[in-house]
Amino acid sequence: MNVTLPEKEKIKKSQLIIYISVILVCITCVIVAFYVQFYARIDLGSLFGIGSESQYGNKTDEEIITLETGFNDLFINGIDNYNGENDNKKKEQDKDLIYTEYQKKESKLNSYNLEVNIPKINVDNEIVDEFNKEIQETFQTLSENVLKSENSNIMYNVDYVANVQDGILSLIIKASLKQGSNAQKIMIQTYNYDLRNNKEINLQEVLKIEKLEEQDIQNRINVKIQEEEQKSKDLSSMGYNIYTRDVNSDIYKIENSTEFYLTPNALYIIYAYGNETDTSEMDMIIL
Repeated sequence: MNVTLPEKEKIKKSQLIIYISVILVCITCVIVAFYVQFYARIDLGSLFGIGSESQYGNKTDEEIITLETGFNDLFINGIDNYNGENDNKKKEQDKDLIYTEYQKKESKLNSYNLEVNIPKINVDNEIVDEFNKEIQETFQTLSENVLKSENSNIMYNVDYVANVQDGILSLIIKASLKQGSNAQKIMIQTYNYDLRNNKEINLQEVLKIEKLEEQDIQNRINVKIQEEEQKSKDLSSMGYNIYTRDVNSDIYKIENSTEFYLTPNALYIIYAYGNETDTSEMDMIIL
């Protein structure tokens, strides 16, 4: 007895190509998603040929003036608009990602008037540990020295604010110090940390992430500094004692610009001359 088996159904070549293509796309998406999540920043728009415009660098003069005049209002002594998405990075789970570790408000007649809020970055990482050590040594140590002073007539204030934008934790600390007849000095320190890649991040890297052309930003910095120096010269010619800038100094090169603060609305590049001398003068480039 002859038994005839049914022929196996053959898969068409076109169907096979579709199946393989779908599988390859799925594998690619998994790899990209994994890589973006754990190892690097990928501009997916650029990856697939889709352009996107940066939200920074295209502000009007009116918007920049508004941000400049509102700069001091930024300092809320906490982290602004944080949604908790990076809480898995925290060292102390019961505290905010950035919180006030040292707070003191005290005055003594003819000796000092002090009000300080000094932050701690609550991220479990050795780089952040170094940040916190520097913050403590710079701002808290000065606070403790002020409290020991007698008849020095010192005014010392410290405030801060932080933000998380595009996976970058950005902290800015502003301190003002006035001692006796000395000029008031304003100090600005910033700390910027890449939460995705667990590393410190510099201005050049931020410009790249935010799709800003480095040479264009360098030109804006140069123009701003030259304008401010011309204003200083004009005031100096009128007899005012004004801080003067060296417009050719390397401190204005992007690779040497260490003080910057990133928010969802603006990128602040700051040159605070009070970090080095007794002056409240500073220049800000807002993108």
